[in-house]
Amino acid sequence: MKRLHYLQHVPFEDIGTIRAWAEAAGMSIRETRLFHNEHLPSVEELDWLIIMGGPMNVSEEALYPWLREEKRLIRQAIEQHKTVLGICLGAQLIADVMGARVHPNAYREIGWFPVRKTDAAERATVSTAFPDGFQALHWHGDTFDLPARAIHLGRSAACANQGFVLDERIVGLQFHLEITPRSLERLIHHCRSEIDGSPYVQSPEAMLADRERFVSANIVLDNLLDHLADMGVIRSVVNCSSS
Repeated sequence: MKRLHYLQHVPFEDIGTIRAWAEAAGMSIRETRLFHNEHLPSVEELDWLIIMGGPMNVSEEALYPWLREEKRLIRQAIEQHKTVLGICLGAQLIADVMGARVHPNAYREIGWFPVRKTDAAERATVSTAFPDGFQALHWHGDTFDLPARAIHLGRSAACANQGFVLDERIVGLQFHLEITPRSLERLIHHCRSEIDGSPYVQSPEAMLADRERFVSANIVLDNLLDHLADMGVIRSVVNCSSS
């Protein structure tokens, strides 16, 4: 049984529809709620590491001391060839750990906006999980530079770097595909002060208006998770054959 462990930074940003996918895949699911100062696992206790979003930024270690140990675990998971997926802040943390710069984006991006797959994405088989263009839920003010050797997956009108992949098993997504209407309502409730009417910020009503967008985004996420699971099986077979 594969062991999925996720890191949750705030009570209102959980793994959303990833849970249903993991349960259907027969995975065990454990979490660390960093906002409760829960202990992080050792890297040997997990096969998949999922790093969720949050309103803090990657450099706020004085305010959130657990960020140091979280980065250590992410680095270990990458070095020990685990499957690693970062969403929003999680993607920024992966980028930071891998030596890339995380910095304010030119625009705050909040709401449903299209992501376009890059030409470079075709170099990664994981790109087949993504349509050439799709709607995703965004909620961020920072962005990341691409880590060394990472393949650029997507961009939006407001943000050039929307995703990356490295070694077909480390994926960072600036956007949210795991979102549900209920989890978006919680996000709006807790972060309403960020809805400032700027060019790439939608109103709560606009964000919640079309329920089909959630369904479509969740399907893209399931395709990505299926691909990562398949790649894990391939790696296991290769490792067994070479041992």
